[in-house]
Amino acid sequence: MNQNYIKSNNWSIIEEGFDVERVKSSESLFSIGNGAMGQRANFEEHYSGATFQGSYVAGVYYPDKTRVGWWKNGYPEYFAKVLNAPNWIGIKVAINKEPLDLFTCKEVKNFKRELNMQEGWYKRTFEAVLNNGVEVAVNATRFLSLQLDEIGAIIYEVTPLNSNAEIELCPYLDSGITNEDTNWEDKFWNTTSVTDEENQAFIVSNTMKTNFYVCTSMQTELTLNNEFISQEKNVNTTENYIEFQYKHTVQKGETIALTKYGGYTVSENHPKEKLKEASKKVLSKASSIGFKALLEEQKQAWADIWKMADITIDGDVDAQQGIRFNIFQLNQTYLGKDARLNIGPKGFTGEKYGGSTYWDTEAYCIPFYMATKNQDVARNLLTYRYNQLDKAIENAEKIGLGNGAALFPMVTMNGEECHNEWEITFEEIHRNGAIAFAIYNYYRYTGDYSYIPEKGLEVLIGIARFWQQRASFSKAKGKYVILGVTGPNEYENNIDNNWYTNYIAQWCIKYTLEQIEKVKNEYRSDYSRILQKVNITAEELTQWSEVANNMYYPYSKEHQVYLQQDGFLDKELITVSDLNKSERPINQKWSWDRILRSPYIKQADTLQGFYFFEDHFSTEELERHFDFYEPFTVHESSLSPCVHSIQAAKLGRMEQAYNFYLRTSRLDLDDYNHEVEEGLHITSMAGTWMSIVEGFGGMRIVNDTMSFTPRIPKQWKGYSFNVNFRNQIIKVKVTQTDTKFELEGDKDITILVNGEQVKISPNNLVKV
Repeated sequence: MNQNYIKSNNWSIIEEGFDVERVKSSESLFSIGNGAMGQRANFEEHYSGATFQGSYVAGVYYPDKTRVGWWKNGYPEYFAKVLNAPNWIGIKVAINKEPLDLFTCKEVKNFKRELNMQEGWYKRTFEAVLNNGVEVAVNATRFLSLQLDEIGAIIYEVTPLNSNAEIELCPYLDSGITNEDTNWEDKFWNTTSVTDEENQAFIVSNTMKTNFYVCTSMQTELTLNNEFISQEKNVNTTENYIEFQYKHTVQKGETIALTKYGGYTVSENHPKEKLKEASKKVLSKASSIGFKALLEEQKQAWADIWKMADITIDGDVDAQQGIRFNIFQLNQTYLGKDARLNIGPKGFTGEKYGGSTYWDTEAYCIPFYMATKNQDVARNLLTYRYNQLDKAIENAEKIGLGNGAALFPMVTMNGEECHNEWEITFEEIHRNGAIAFAIYNYYRYTGDYSYIPEKGLEVLIGIARFWQQRASFSKAKGKYVILGVTGPNEYENNIDNNWYTNYIAQWCIKYTLEQIEKVKNEYRSDYSRILQKVNITAEELTQWSEVANNMYYPYSKEHQVYLQQDGFLDKELITVSDLNKSERPINQKWSWDRILRSPYIKQADTLQGFYFFEDHFSTEELERHFDFYEPFTVHESSLSPCVHSIQAAKLGRMEQAYNFYLRTSRLDLDDYNHEVEEGLHITSMAGTWMSIVEGFGGMRIVNDTMSFTPRIPKQWKGYSFNVNFRNQIIKVKVTQTDTKFELEGDKDITILVNGEQVKISPNNLVKV
């Protein structure tokens, strides 16, 4: 049974009614972020029930020593933990000396929370009857500023409803926090100073081992019925905590409000000895702008994002809410301003998985950022990998490869592999292919070749060297094989000749050889520089060609499909529809041994290859492979439904495509995988965008030309999206009867619609 308490709404995520069983799930769903920091939707006031406290600062991590039963050579030394940062949102509240705590108070009425995605703010309102009989109304609004990305702002209003009351408000900072996710219960933070000046407070702390210095700060002001009142207070401090204690008697029906500005300044952006100074400056700036004006700036900043990124769906509120939630969370996680950052699979909503980068970025996120931002953002994501090429070469050395072979990590913070599970770390090497594919995809989409001679070719050479060395020649088969791998389907470990891995390995080598030739002919100075750096020989290139031209692919003549791996047909091929529902999800009900012996597929694997290399295969081949593999797919990876939705749409199976779309777009809102309390699935959210734009919209690049094959589910009256294609914005609106195209740009562009050429001119509507 999926959860279904989120109200249907086009622009907001809304929960009504207080239920202790939903608190942790809602903390994930109502999370907020601004690309530089983020937080789960924890209550400002103390809550003694089950809660998952989480505030996060982009790029800050701790190398938690690897914990395994049996250490093997080549294991990563550590697992990079996404760190719960010092808490700045907290406000203790007491009414006539009794603490306000929704878990223990007598009654909670009219509880409502709203995450307004259009304007970028989060609000919570409720009435509480305390055990001392006093009834209060509380209204708390907060947001993390996109304009001043080191600042968040909260306004917390309390109104006594049935009597006058002494109200105590204690805003605080706390660096004595722990992680939900830890291997050894290490202490992750060291606090170096706790200070205050007038109505500002500061805690400077640093991470153990990695030595990131962070100043957590706050500034407060009080109003009664919107008029400023005395800031007289007591200050209470401990070695890692500071609070301001305000007490005021408030008449029945009057409202006291605490405005709290807070946030983080980080040694990545300021000299560590000047962090407090930087915090003072940004707090003063925020308070001089004021809460209301800052909120207006926030609304404008989000309006600018939505202008480009919004997808509208007419006639299906749940589908509309789903896609906007996904687009909103992607933008909260990563805005593309800083090439040192990347897109973690939980973003700022939880700690599971660790690391800030997976192959998800290249396979799923780059298409979204290319089409909804300017191309610099996608280029930054590619540059991130280039900047970590040295570490990728080290990673390959650790598994015994040399000569500049590069193995990019499955999970990383700084380029070094930091994933603990051997079947992933050593074997899920297909990730290298996604990184090479992203370089190709970026050029195909933007037309900007400059990245390849400047940076990309070195990455491609490292990857090609890896594949050539990782493949081995099988005398029995007379072909090159790749042994001991895990494909995208993580429910098969240590298998031989995963078709997707072999196919993308061959493609990487061939693509790299083509780019070497192109750079040699057209970018001579870059070619000489690269040649000197990587020391490549004609003999080596011949070895690459030998591997690529003689790659082995497992194939079934009986089924006329490429086999996911050599032993796939040895399994007992019982389809998912014949699996008892009580046994799902199998990753929570079955032993790992049983999963590995089963035919069940966690996510698109062979079909992932058909998604990437669609133009290498006929529609008939796609249909055959889809019909063979989809019935065995349990979609227990968040990355699975989107690929299947795109392929079902291409095959004209709109009902199936629609159901997959709903599953991917509402994966977290409806908690399909029963794990949303751990955080959201940020990277798969980009797949939701792809389901509409590439699936229903049929967007492709064909022979250097933007192409669309629009389709529409019967449940919708219409849908629209925008794509930034080579610095011109194409607006697409599809209805049940036609498709309209509009161009925002300065020159005509010819596109393909259902294979036919259509010319569109700036600000001129074309109907097909």
